[in-house]
This record gives sequence, structure tokens and C-alpha cells, in this order.
Amino acid sequence: MNFCSQCGARVSLRIPPGDTLPRHVCDACGEIHYQNPKVVVGAIPEWEDRILLCRRAIEPRHGKWTLPAGFMENHETTAVGAARETAEEACARLGKSELFALIDITHISQVHVFYRAPLLDLDFAPGTESLETRLFSEDEIPWDEIAFRSVALCLRYYFADRKSGRMGIHVGAITTPPGHE
Repeated sequence: MNFCSQCGARVSLRIPPGDTLPRHVCDACGEIHYQNPKVVVGAIPEWEDRILLCRRAIEPRHGKWTLPAGFMENHETTAVGAARETAEEACARLGKSELFALIDITHISQVHVFYRAPLLDLDFAPGTESLETRLFSEDEIPWDEIAFRSVALCLRYYFADRKSGRMGIHVGAITTPPGHE
């Protein structure tokens, strides 16, 4: 960051009084510009014993499979954001959702929040960010073609819970970049 979004003056990276971390601070008006983690929201759309996955039409990870998910928008709840992302990426409608997983991804400053929710019907199709949408049973999941480690972790939680007969809420973390596990 070079310029203040409030007044347009130059900013400096320094620790403001009363803080412990360097922040971009406006040299003219004193505005402190905080940079915080981004929230990604998504869903595990369920239909009987299968879940809906989307094959990505965009980077990153073009052509790989994922749960419908994306960045949360201002003025929406995480559950509403997960339903919106599912509608955008899979043209699918969800029933009542339940919080399922929260995964911190510290090396890219993101938090991924996933909800379980039943599909209301089988009227789904690829949205503009998807090449393909498809229902998968557990033994059909293309594990080597899953786009993101957070999605793979969420799916592992999901299938382990389903096997145990008890769905819980999971908290996990991915702290290293890919290839550094």
C-alpha cells in the first residue's frame, strides 16, 4: 500500500501507538489501514449419500474439483455467503445449513468456513466459474484432483463423521504452503 484510501496522501509502514504490529499509517490524516484475513465460505451440498462438487473454470486450480465456495461479501452472514456461492458456482439451491468446519489457512491469511446443507432438488448446472458439476459418492471422490487442501480436509472430516454416524463441528488449520507439509 502506498496511498491512503481516506485522503490520498502517502502511507508509512510503522507500529501505531498502542499496537504491536506494523500497519500502513497515513502520514497526513493518521488513518490506520488494517490488513486482516479474508473469509472464504462454502457448502457441502448433500443429496442422499452423495455430495455435489464443481470443476473449476477459473484460476487458481483451473480444471480441479472443489466444493462450491468463495470469498464472503460485505453485509452477508457466512451461511448466506455459502448459499450464494453454491448458487453462483453450481446453480443449486440449498436447504437449511449447519456449520460443519472452520479451517485457518495461516500462510495465506484466510479462514475457510464450510456448511453442510441438503440440496433442495437435482436442478443444478455449472455456473460461470465452473466447467462441470456432479454428485459424487465417497468412493468416487477424485482425491488427486481436489483443488484445495482445505476442501480435502473438510471432505475427510465429512466422510469420517458419516462413517461414525455423528456429524460434528470441526476446527482445523493448514499452516504451511503446499509442498512444505
